[in-house]
Amino acid sequence: MDNFRLSFEFFPTKTEEGTAKLFATRDKLAALNPDFFSVTYGAGGSTRDHTISTVTGMNAKGISTAPHLSCVGESKANIKDLLTHYAQNDIERIVALRGDLPSGMAASAGELKYANELVELIKAEHGDRFHLEVAAYPEMHPQAKNFEQDLLNFKRKVDAGADSAITQYFFNVDSYFYFLDRCEDMGIDIPIVPGIMPITNYTKLARFSDSCGAEIPRWIRKQLEAYGDDSESIIKFGEEVITQMCEDLVENDVPGLHFYTLNQADPCMNVWKNLGLW
Repeated sequence: MDNFRLSFEFFPTKTEEGTAKLFATRDKLAALNPDFFSVTYGAGGSTRDHTISTVTGMNAKGISTAPHLSCVGESKANIKDLLTHYAQNDIERIVALRGDLPSGMAASAGELKYANELVELIKAEHGDRFHLEVAAYPEMHPQAKNFEQDLLNFKRKVDAGADSAITQYFFNVDSYFYFLDRCEDMGIDIPIVPGIMPITNYTKLARFSDSCGAEIPRWIRKQLEAYGDDSESIIKFGEEVITQMCEDLVENDVPGLHFYTLNQADPCMNVWKNLGLW
């Protein structure tokens, strides 16, 4: 377990009540002594101010917090200003992403089109000041032409200077290990940390998964469908599935686990306790 890292992802909220609940969740998960937290950035920077305030507020509480930063639809000047702000506020890590375009925004918007260009810009402006995370897609990015092209796009981010990667969540560990094999064949040697999505609500999970290209295996989908509105059974089954998957990953020496919390502490904490790593 040497160098094994643990991290949790949050999304910024727009109300004082939501922010208070988010920080309460953060405080519960801080008990697990994670290496860092991360905070998402809405399509086209739509949550920019909320992301900035959440990141700086969390980072000031003693555990490194990484902002997500997407480049699509943004100007280089805005990105540079944001990087300067983060550097001045002792931010150590950035999750560098292409990002999604807001509805109605032209695909040509912004000066940077791809995440590798964002990584290059950050390196040019700040050198090794930030640890740069990028995204990886074991089951292929939903907008990629094919798997080979998606791997080349990932390699461009690595070659531009990415330090490590976090995957889109998945429920089939074979897809992750096959992806690692393909990366090794291409000479990619940065840590690629599996992203973990706890299962607590089937309707929301199905919607998320359809939009991001994460496959829910048929046996999981059918079992969740069979539970209907029985949320207690869904949560119990989901915890068992995710615990077993994480056990398989840990036993095969993955570099860490990154949990997509959806701003909930208990599902992540329960899996972590089940793993016996706390």
